[in-house]
Formats: sequence, C-alpha cells, structure tokens
Amino acid sequence: MALLIAALAGCDGSPEYRRYGGETMGTYYRVTARCPGDVADLIEDELASVNDQMSTYLPESTLSRFNSAPPGTWFPVTEQLAEVVSAALVLSRESEGAFDVTVGPLVNLWGFGPEDVDHVPSPEAVAAARERVGYRSLEVESDPPRLRKNADLYVDLSAIAKGYGVDRVAGRLGEAGCDATLVDIGGEVKGTGSSPADGPWRIGIEVPDPTRQGAVQRVIRLADGAAATSGDYRNFLMEAGQRYSHTVDPRTGYPVQHGLASVTVLHPSAMWADGYATLLTVLGPDEGLEFARRHGLAVMLIVRGENGLEERYTDAFESVLID
Repeated sequence: MALLIAALAGCDGSPEYRRYGGETMGTYYRVTARCPGDVADLIEDELASVNDQMSTYLPESTLSRFNSAPPGTWFPVTEQLAEVVSAALVLSRESEGAFDVTVGPLVNLWGFGPEDVDHVPSPEAVAAARERVGYRSLEVESDPPRLRKNADLYVDLSAIAKGYGVDRVAGRLGEAGCDATLVDIGGEVKGTGSSPADGPWRIGIEVPDPTRQGAVQRVIRLADGAAATSGDYRNFLMEAGQRYSHTVDPRTGYPVQHGLASVTVLHPSAMWADGYATLLTVLGPDEGLEFARRHGLAVMLIVRGENGLEERYTDAFESVLID
C-alpha cells in the first residue's frame, strides 16, 4: 500500500502539458500529460473499469462478487482481473506467504478494509481469521479467465490494484498519442517521456514521520519506469498508547512490528512495484533487503535506528538518487 511519492516537476509554464486529477480507489489520482487532445474521459473510464473489477469496497465489483461466491466452482472474470490475481499469486509464492493475496479477512478484522474498526481484535478472532487465509487454496486461469477458491477465502488486491491502475492509465495514454506522462494514484507513480523541465521526472520520497508530513527524504529520477512506496506512518490503529501498523503479516495475523519505516521500489511496472513494496514491508529491514538483493530489485529502505532514520539501498537504486 502506497504512502507518498510526489512529483516535484509540475506543468507550470508549460502549456503543452495538462493536469488531471480526482479521486479513485479510496485515494487521489493525479496525471500530468502531453497529449494531442483532452484525455480526461479516457482517464476516468480506465480508472472506473479497474475499480469496478478489483475493489473490495464496491459490493457489486467483480472481486466482491467472487468473494461472496461459494467455494469450489470456477468464477468467470475479466482478463485484467485474472492478470492481477496471477501476479499476486506469484508474489505470494515468492515470499512464501509474507505477501498473501487472501489476507483480506485479517485486513478487515484489524479495520483496514471496507469497515472501520476501533479496537484491537482478540487472539481468538485473529486465529479464526487466519483459518480463512491461504493463497494455496486459490486458483486462476487465463483461458478462459476465471478464478476458483477451494476454501472460504477473501481475496484482497489493495496491495497491487492501484499500481495496476497506474499501468493501465499510462498504457492508454500512450495509445492515445501522449508522449510524456506522469500518472500518480495514491503514491504509485509511473513516468514516461520527459518532464516539463525537459528531463527525467523528479520524484520526492516523503520522510516517514507523521509529524513532518510533506517533507522530502530523497529525490530520485524516474525515466520510463514506475515507483511505489509502502510504510507504516500514515494509516494505523491506536489503542492504549500502542500503534498498530496497517500492514498485517499473514503469517502471524498481526500487524508488523519491526523498525522498517518505509520501502520504495522501482520497477518497469507500477503493479509489480506496488506489490513488492508491500511484500518487503512485511519481511522487514533485514529479510526484506536480502530478498530485494536476491531478486535484483531496485529498493530503498528507511529504517528507524538508534540515531534516527537510516537509509539502506540495493545497488540498482543508488543510480537514480539525486544529491
């Protein structure tokens, strides 16, 4: 789940670039693009399509109807939904369940899903929700596109769907003849072409501290690629003076409790950057960095250390940093 990555180069003084914005998937979207004509309807249509397929907040979305369907039967879906679920299952397998596309019952139990919850669940409730989590009981086929659950599962794509929406919008803009775009959905960002400053897009990564909202920790160059950030400093549950992160570890049923404040992932695809950011957040600073290096990912981790925030990178990430 993304937090904040902000474009630092706008379109002020560049009449060729237009800005579009609004709300989607429970967050904001912003698009800066240089196109042959107006693309507002194209953007809105694409975002609505993704939301109608993959939202758990819309009772009539394709995903919500699948979650409500009985186990054991194939459920027809779109090619797009099958693609995203397939990617989520890859992440689930790669991480051996640290990322689990069926984590929905736990996310909802802790109040980070469609319904608000203002208390910490009991150990009995956590154990019961964990019984409904298990990506190995979910199947997907692409021809024809369909899903099947072999247990009472609840699929949650919130850790990957916004990134997919970014990819879809960027792709449609390219098809429409736009030769320079920056698409941002809730902090999942993809840039193509050059910015209004006639160079790579410059992206600011926020300081992971709720008392310094909007402050920039690092600036990176983004050229024909995507970036996603995940962390624990915006969305959390407070009870009895203790803060519970919105990122739930499917392996334990409880929010993560390590010193990793935020993770930023660069990838050609916003969908994969989005998913990997959540995966690494669950794994934590040490296991997460090891996973990133093993998989050749471009990653920056910001860790809470004894002397404040510490930055850790893979080699692939350092090359995009702007001093």
